[in-house]
Amino acid sequence: MREDTILVTDFARPRANYPHARRAGGFIFISGLSSRQADDSFAGVTRFADGRVERDIAAQTEAVIENLRTVLRAAGADLDHLVDVTVFLTDMADYAAFNAVYDRYFTAATGPTRATVAVRELPHPDLLIEIKGVAVAPA
Repeated sequence: MREDTILVTDFARPRANYPHARRAGGFIFISGLSSRQADDSFAGVTRFADGRVERDIAAQTEAVIENLRTVLRAAGADLDHLVDVTVFLTDMADYAAFNAVYDRYFTAATGPTRATVAVRELPHPDLLIEIKGVAVAPA
């Protein structure tokens, strides 16, 4: 494994051949993360016996941000090192609920810059959100 590669153990493994993150030029580039957990389940998804599935954008958002924190900590950083994030939502109707959770973690004065885009779908039908980011690597 390359010295600049960050692969987190006991964490959701990437579904293809890419790392959770990579250090380059004083930055940490974090691959897109979802609410997927180490056991391949998804936070914010409830399946019922009758076949119904409920997807909760607030719970998924919190899980994604906590997954970002996990990857950053593996790189010796934390959420306050983030300088830029890109958010992918499958439905802009979830924007307000997403922001309510996001705003608990970040402020305009100290948080990362951000772009939020709507996408038709993400790699699994239960996913409502994915976030990728760039952080400053601590010295």
